Amino acid sequence: MSFVNIRDVTKSFHRNTVLNRVSLSIEEGEFITLLGPSGCGKSTLLRAIAGLNPIDEGSIEVGGRDITHLPPRKRNVGMVFQSYALFPNMNVFDNIAFGLKMDGLGKDRIRAKVEEMLAIIDLKGKEGRYPHQMSGGQQQRVALARSLVKNPTVLLLDEPLSALDAKIRRSLRGEIRQIQRRLNMTTVFVTHDQEEALTVSDRIFVMNHGVIEQAGSPSEIYTSPVSEYVARFIGNYNVWSREQLQGRAFRGVPGEGAMFAVRPEAIRITDAQAQAQAAADTAPEGEGIVADGKVSLVSILGNIQRYEVEVSGLRVTVDTLSGHAPDRIGPGAEVKLYIPAEEWKPIRPSA
Repeated sequence: MSFVNIRDVTKSFHRNTVLNRVSLSIEEGEFITLLGPSGCGKSTLLRAIAGLNPIDEGSIEVGGRDITHLPPRKRNVGMVFQSYALFPNMNVFDNIAFGLKMDGLGKDRIRAKVEEMLAIIDLKGKEGRYPHQMSGGQQQRVALARSLVKNPTVLLLDEPLSALDAKIRRSLRGEIRQIQRRLNMTTVFVTHDQEEALTVSDRIFVMNHGVIEQAGSPSEIYTSPVSEYVARFIGNYNVWSREQLQGRAFRGVPGEGAMFAVRPEAIRITDAQAQAQAAADTAPEGEGIVADGKVSLVSILGNIQRYEVEVSGLRVTVDTLSGHAPDRIGPGAEVKLYIPAEEWKPIRPSA
C-alpha cells in the first residue's frame, strides 16, 4: 500500500470546482511534483493535504492513517511556503526551534535537533543571525529546516523557490533534493516551472483545471505527452493537427492520430543549397518525413540554437546545440527538415 493515498478529492470555492475527484498515491520517500499553471488546483491540493483547505468530498491518508478531518496541527505534516514566513524578531536558531518549543521539548533536546538541522542546511555558525541579515536562499533554507526539525511524515513545498533569482533557484533546488534523499522524506512539491519539475522529481503530476492530466516520470512526461495541453506546457513541442498537415509539405504523416506533437530537438535541419550534404543528412536509416522550408528567425538560447521555420505556412520550431548547427543557415535560408517516424507522438486534442 502506498504511503500517501488521495482518493476522489473534490474542492469548490463559490461554486467554482477547483479540484474535481483527484486521486493519486505516493510511495514512502518519494519526491513528487504537482506541476501546472496558476489556477490549475495544485496549491489547493497541497493545502488540502496540510489541512489548510478542508475538502468537500474524498479522503486523504498518510501512513495508513486517515487525516481527512484532522486539524493541521494533528497531521504531522510540514509545509514550506513561498514567502518563507520567518519571524523577523527571532534569530536562525529560535526560528528553527519555534515548533519544538511549542511542543514542550527540553532545552537540551531542542539544541541537539536544531544543531543537526543547521548542519544539514549548511548554516552552522550562522544561528545567531536574523532574517534581514540573510540572503533569500539562506532564509528559505531556514524555513525548510523549521519544517524538517519536527520530523514530519510528509513535507509539502508550495513554490518555495519562486521568489529567488534563477541562479540561486538552480542551486537551492539541488540542495533540497539532496536533503530529501538523505532524510528519505516523502515530499510533495508544487511549481509552475517545467525545468524545476523535470530536475527534482521522481514523478510528476501535470494538473489542468482541477484534474490530473498526466502522471509519470520526468522522462515519460517529457518524451511521451498524452495530450495537447501537456505537450504545450511541458516544453517547446511542435503541436499540429492532422487537418493542419494535410495538403502541406509534410505528407505521409505516420499513425492515425488526429493531433501530433514533435520535439524541436528531434528535427534535423540542413541547408537546402548544399545538396550533397543535405541528402546525407536528411536520409538517415529508418522511415521519416522530409519537408522544405524557409528560416524566419534564429535565436541563441544559451547552449541551444533555435530556428523558426515556415513550411507551407506552418511554423516549425527546431532546436540544435549551439556550435553544432550548419554555419550557413540564417534568416531567409532555404532548408530541408527531416523528422523520424517514431518522433510523431499522437496526442489528445485539448477539450
